[in-house]
Amino acid sequence: MTQARTLILNQEQIKLKLQRMVYQIWEQNADQTELIMIGIADNGFVMAKILAEKLEAISPIKVKLIRLTFDKLTPLKNLPSIEENLDGKSVLLVDDVANSGKVLLYALRPVLNYFPARINMAVLVDRKHKSYPVNPNIVGQSISTTLQENITVESDGTSLTGVYLD
Repeated sequence: MTQARTLILNQEQIKLKLQRMVYQIWEQNADQTELIMIGIADNGFVMAKILAEKLEAISPIKVKLIRLTFDKLTPLKNLPSIEENLDGKSVLLVDDVANSGKVLLYALRPVLNYFPARINMAVLVDRKHKSYPVNPNIVGQSISTTLQENITVESDGTSLTGVYLD
């Protein structure tokens, strides 16, 4: 039996959400000249690139992009590391969906090897029932779903094309 997909956000709606998120990022980092944006591969990094371009277009903040890759199913295997010195810097972790909170929590782990000035988290979609104590503070869309439902963000590699409820 095939499960029906429901479109939650189309490409135009995603663009509007990301634009609003950029203003929130700027507001939270207005006192900074540089922002370290860490995108969680794959869609989180696509989203981080979009946010970085938009932020640099509207503000004087320079963005340094970092791609964080790790096995999301077994995050303790081959722990990721970040070579960039994050001491005293403003850091933004970016992912497409916050489901259980596990991925964001494990993505935070290499950041905590440093002493950043601040850490924020941005997600396009935040599911409201978490198994881990993670609450992104920059959110495009909050959605309450059942535990059986899944949120999928589709990308063409350079843009986010749709958000679906499966």
